[in-house]
Amino acid sequence: MDTKVVPVWIYMVVTILSTLHADRNVYPSAGVLFVHVLEREHFKGEFPPYPKPGDSSNDPITFNTNLMGYPDRPGWLRYIQRTSHSDGVLYGSPTAEHVGKATIIEIIAYNRRTFETARHNLVINIMSTEEYPLPYQAEFYIKNMNVEEMLASEVLGDFLGAVKNVWQPERLNAVNITSALDRGGRVPLPINNLKEGVYVMVGADVQFSSCLREVENSQNQLRCSQEMEPVISCDKKFRAQFDIDWCKINLVDITKMIMIHSNRPDPGTGVLPDIGGYNPPPESLKSRDFFADFLITLAVPSAVAMVLFSVLGYSMCCRREGVIQLVHHSSIQKSTKELRSMSKNREISWPLSTLPVFSQSGEVVPPLHPDNYETTSMPLMQTQTNLQNQIQIPQQQPSGKWYS
Repeated sequence: MDTKVVPVWIYMVVTILSTLHADRNVYPSAGVLFVHVLEREHFKGEFPPYPKPGDSSNDPITFNTNLMGYPDRPGWLRYIQRTSHSDGVLYGSPTAEHVGKATIIEIIAYNRRTFETARHNLVINIMSTEEYPLPYQAEFYIKNMNVEEMLASEVLGDFLGAVKNVWQPERLNAVNITSALDRGGRVPLPINNLKEGVYVMVGADVQFSSCLREVENSQNQLRCSQEMEPVISCDKKFRAQFDIDWCKINLVDITKMIMIHSNRPDPGTGVLPDIGGYNPPPESLKSRDFFADFLITLAVPSAVAMVLFSVLGYSMCCRREGVIQLVHHSSIQKSTKELRSMSKNREISWPLSTLPVFSQSGEVVPPLHPDNYETTSMPLMQTQTNLQNQIQIPQQQPSGKWYS
């Protein structure tokens, strides 16, 4: 295929497939999206065949990527692998600060069935470009895509082609791709093929087209504030494959941005200064006697307890108030025991309050005791024998007269 026929913007997306048996050197450009695919098929040859018969072509393989000598990747480089049966993808957009610095990424492939590992190095040499940064950048939010789907070269090429048709720039490239989950988005429900969404930033060398500017008019701004879809004339050129949320589009003109320079302190190298070697203590250390400390620890609380006990004993046994309280307490105890012993020895009978007051005929029953009866010597509870000796309860007769 003649390279002159291919549009220039197609080459602004760098997609590389990992290979085996050697470290791979790649040369991405600053300000241009970099994509590196870790294909499982290429790493299967590094693992020994499974000794037992089975489906060895579908081994679950996961990848671990980190900067050599560090536990994580550089800040501009991200990694995603949805499942152990899908390919891993390294992606990101380096900046001008990383130009000329070789970045070595260690790639370790884990075979989750045989527990074998394979290690490879990816050397990233970031190159500078005269076109960086492009002055006009637009960020789109695509609702019906996941980040690994958007990173596929065919899908990303289709999206850049649709943007080129509505923007008509001379130079167009993908600047960055970010998952909506990294922007505070929520994990979608696993129904109706819902996707997490992805932000795609593209850059161009010409001003924004009238179609992209339509989202800034007052009517569309009002519709966005009411959570309604704005009316965009070029939306139909994306709807066939991409569902774009036009209320979240962000248009940035770098030429009009005010650069604010702040004096930041020098972060330094991160290495502590050399203050000499470690000087351990000598082996001949003096022994320490802890017997005195032990005595002080026990003697002080014991002395305080003895003083308090002496004061309390003197107050209760030697003082007049204490003696009176002890005698009063002992008298209460003796009285209580005497009452309990008396209550156990007597026979319990029905109290006088339970005797009938009115007869069945409704006539008033005379009192059980005369007016001159001495009630002070009468106990509150009387036995049935005492009651029979003192008085008999009158019984109702047919004639209705009183009987004693």
